[in-house]
Amino acid sequence: MKIEALLSRNTIVLNLEPATKSQVIEKMLSIVAHHPAVSNIERLKADVLKREEEMSTGIGKQIALPHAKTSAVMEPVLAFATLSGGINFDAIDNEPVRLVFLLATPEKMLSEHLKLLGRITRLVGRDDVRGRLLTSGTPEEVIDLFREEEKDLPAI
Repeated sequence: MKIEALLSRNTIVLNLEPATKSQVIEKMLSIVAHHPAVSNIERLKADVLKREEEMSTGIGKQIALPHAKTSAVMEPVLAFATLSGGINFDAIDNEPVRLVFLLATPEKMLSEHLKLLGRITRLVGRDDVRGRLLTSGTPEEVIDLFREEEKDLPAI
């Protein structure tokens, strides 16, 4: 399992214009609402919001990674969005967020969940990758970027 394999044209949205953290999370949930692996969007929403209440998933470097281990999905689900302007996500570095990943994995896939979070954080933590994501013009460019960056990495 690789990031590029979890993303699709339908789970990538570029240049969103939400004004608040809540609007971003709502939009990310709407992106995956009809994903075939999502069995209960309301449960997913509740689990993502519960995790966000525990601690902000604004991880710094303009990145937010709302996520949940949940019974609401049957396999890992990933969505990605760029924001047209930075928004306050209560990030650990207090910087506005412009890149958002929503990750949901089945409860029994704890190891894979942690590995995916780690891989996203490592790759997107690089300045060059963030810059390329922010200037991507199509979902295909985003997928190609992850395909290239993960080509020498083992599947999770």
